[in-house]
Amino acid sequence: MGKITYIFFLTLLAVALSGCGKHEANANKVRIAYLPITHALVLYETQKSKDLNVELVKYGSWPELLDALNTGRVDAASVLIEPAMKAREQGIDLTVLALGHRDGNVIVGAKGIRTAGELREKNFAVPHRASSHYLLFRKYLEKNGVSADSVRVTELAPAEMPSALASGRIAGYCVAEPFGAVAVENGSGVVLASSSELWPDSICCALTVNRRFLKEKPELAAKFLSEYKLAGERLANPSTALANAAAFLKCSSSVLNRSLRWIHFDKLELSPQAYLELTKMMKQYGISRNPPSYQEFAGETP
Repeated sequence: MGKITYIFFLTLLAVALSGCGKHEANANKVRIAYLPITHALVLYETQKSKDLNVELVKYGSWPELLDALNTGRVDAASVLIEPAMKAREQGIDLTVLALGHRDGNVIVGAKGIRTAGELREKNFAVPHRASSHYLLFRKYLEKNGVSADSVRVTELAPAEMPSALASGRIAGYCVAEPFGAVAVENGSGVVLASSSELWPDSICCALTVNRRFLKEKPELAAKFLSEYKLAGERLANPSTALANAAAFLKCSSSVLNRSLRWIHFDKLELSPQAYLELTKMMKQYGISRNPPSYQEFAGETP
């Protein structure tokens, strides 16, 4: 073999091996949509898996993220469970595989507000009317005998809420962490109630997949789910959770420490009983008339 031919052969071999590496990486690739919130922390931990190529795709709002999930531009997402259920109700082929966390939300009031009654005739913000934050707020009002019609509910992007509270545009809010902790730490807000008081082990964000991913790559989906649950168990260690949150979110350690006191990442299975409780609340508070059954929405796992 001549020198030029030999060099050409080595070049072809290098290209072929490079292509094999890329093919293997793509074969193990999972594209996951998320918003940069404490509730998506398990995804960041899962990304450290040596056996998977987990690509996190950041979005700025729930509608954008849901569109990407519904249309299959991503394989899965950490998403508010209620809009995902409504999408399934409308015929979009989504399935929930696990919870994103348990608890982890607070009702925040402006400094000086101490009771639910003081929210009457004022603006209260949630990220989405079809959300656990809205359900928690309705439960808070009901528990304290305040009519929902007496409070003006508005939708705001999570990151806007602390500044809106500080400026007086809103009198309170309920939203994904760490934004509740931000207002409490900067002194503009107070905790009126926590999700653990209003709805113990409450459901909020969930790992939801486009079923096309389950059908086309069942083994990869099963591997990802296994790694995801292991990641959640590791985050039960407070120091691990804090280190990951500090790398994942641009917040002070005091905000993250406070935020992580309210949330749990272990035991992320969605039980039929918990799901039934959620569907009852969705009907009661007008989010959905006919939410999908557990078997329809959560009955298929890889």
